[in-house]
Amino acid sequence: MLTLPNILTLSRIVAVPLLLFFLWWPEWEAGYALGFATYCLMGITDYFDGYLARSRGTVSKLGVFLDPIADKIMVAAVILILCAKGIIPGIHMIAALVILLREIAVSGLREFLGGAQVSVPVSALAKWKTALQLTSLGGLVLAGAVPDQIWVHTTSLAMLWGAAVLTLITGWDYLRVGLKHMDS
Repeated sequence: MLTLPNILTLSRIVAVPLLLFFLWWPEWEAGYALGFATYCLMGITDYFDGYLARSRGTVSKLGVFLDPIADKIMVAAVILILCAKGIIPGIHMIAALVILLREIAVSGLREFLGGAQVSVPVSALAKWKTALQLTSLGGLVLAGAVPDQIWVHTTSLAMLWGAAVLTLITGWDYLRVGLKHMDS
């Protein structure tokens, strides 16, 4: 149960409060730099937990269960703190809300379909959505560390909107598949 991949997944969950601590004070540039480093380290562990589990043949039910939860906890926590601290300001919160709502809806849909023993594979577009989402959030964290580099913030907000658009498209794809398996 406590394989290296599972420990890496658990470390992402445990690191969320530390990440939030670093991002709590928007004017603390060093905190945002440490937050960016923590965020990147969490992303690296996300890659390696899956890679190690597959390459070693140690994919476990616990890992399959925890990995998406760890991802969603990290994304939701970062979105909420960045909105609360004004890094994701005003109308841009709509893009963040779209991402949060889709994560919740798809999680519920996957749980429902899992009970119906229906697997919904992750599409290539959903992988692009995730990459754009994680890059935009990382850029927004980095923007707090380099506030004089306005382009980092602006570019990251544009990527957040791109991720929100892909979120709507992939969310609709998952919903269409799910609706086929629901009773009328």
